[in-house]
Amino acid sequence: MHAVSSNGANIPALGFGTFRMSGAEVLRILPQALKLGFRHVDTAQIYGNEAEVGEAIQKSGIPRADVFLTTKVWVDNYRHDAFIASVDESLRKLRTDHVDLLLLHWPGSDVPMAERIGALNEVRNAGKVRHIGISNFNTTQMEEAARLSDAPIATNQVEYHPYLDQTKVLQTARRLGMSLTSYYAMANGKVPADPLLTEIGGRHGKTAAQVALRWLVQQQDVIVLSKTATEARLKENFAIFDFALTREEMAAVRELARPNGRIVNPQGLAPEWDA
Repeated sequence: MHAVSSNGANIPALGFGTFRMSGAEVLRILPQALKLGFRHVDTAQIYGNEAEVGEAIQKSGIPRADVFLTTKVWVDNYRHDAFIASVDESLRKLRTDHVDLLLLHWPGSDVPMAERIGALNEVRNAGKVRHIGISNFNTTQMEEAARLSDAPIATNQVEYHPYLDQTKVLQTARRLGMSLTSYYAMANGKVPADPLLTEIGGRHGKTAAQVALRWLVQQQDVIVLSKTATEARLKENFAIFDFALTREEMAAVRELARPNGRIVNPQGLAPEWDA
């Protein structure tokens, strides 16, 4: 598996995401993911499964240094003291003395951006976090975060799939030295049944889902999170580095984007998205 280098962070291009996974599901499927070869694991305070993620990694037999571990601070914890305490709690749950990447989960908050970014830098300077990042930020907020931070911002984790054009966010990320980490790559179940993706997959002996994942990681500076609770789909998601899409196929998938392609847009948390 290749890795994406962004502002000093070397992030495995394919990650295992745990959004909406119960603790029991994490304990069942994450050990299989690690055994298969996944080395990038993504969780968050609000997911409620950090403890199980930590347990699975600790019991996997894989050295902690070989696993790139990401978690995210929830918006209720953005005030300085709550932020620091929440990171310490996350580390306890994750059974580790540091995470490889810590993100601000959503931009929606009345806490000044400077306070949030300052807290990110503080935990990084304390050695609790190797790299810092953001999630669900628009391009203006990306610029602001980069300007306010002493440490480089490694990534912006956002919704990204064939039906949502994220060109502006990706261009801004590249200019700032960041990567873009894609979540919701399956577009809430739309991808596996897509006729074009299925047709392209047929040429390569791959599924529509594999085509979408490949399309994402084949783009410069893009990382993708895959998520499943089934072992068969786990193996399918992992097998995306033994083929490549042609330039024409990449362009054809890009044409699937549409103005109403966004799925995740929670009121009060989401920013005003780039047009």
